[in-house]
Amino acid sequence: MPDRLWISDITYVWTYEGWLYLCAVLDVFSRRIVGWSMAEHLRTELVTDALDMALFLRRPQDGLVFHSDRGCQFTSFAFGRRCEEAGIVPSMGSVGDAYDNAMIESFFATLETELLDRIRFRTRRDARVAIFDFIEAFYNRHRLHRARVSVAGSIRERTRSYDAADHIRKCLENRGNFRSAHWRSCSRT
Repeated sequence: MPDRLWISDITYVWTYEGWLYLCAVLDVFSRRIVGWSMAEHLRTELVTDALDMALFLRRPQDGLVFHSDRGCQFTSFAFGRRCEEAGIVPSMGSVGDAYDNAMIESFFATLETELLDRIRFRTRRDARVAIFDFIEAFYNRHRLHRARVSVAGSIRERTRSYDAADHIRKCLENRGNFRSAHWRSCSRT
């Protein structure tokens, strides 16, 4: 069932202006990124903003388990209070255990392979636009996941194959104009 277990972590994105930090929240059932946040800092607001986005968009029932590593943002008092207010059960991996958060790490590896390793960003804004488009127009809507291929075989037939990095370049050329014909053609479900 969706919205029973979410996992989250933070990654770093290099731009010529400096680092941009991305926190993503992934629903284990659907493998969708249900919430995310980007900032120029690693303060607790980065993770609470991603959680708030997921809560707003999904409206899960009480008892949802939110799993993360033991990063200071996830162990903070403010994050714990936000989880309690939302009826979320926080869960954290054991120290040094890379496997319990493997699914979100796999998303970050996909992001790096299909986008970040192919494009160098001049500004944080360029990175934000590209990451937004990767998550919302490509990853959540078109990208097939190995664990779901047999279940979603019909999606494979309907989904046209295209290079995510090429798609992002075209969007950046349009300076993030999401009303462009290119973006509309890729955002259809």
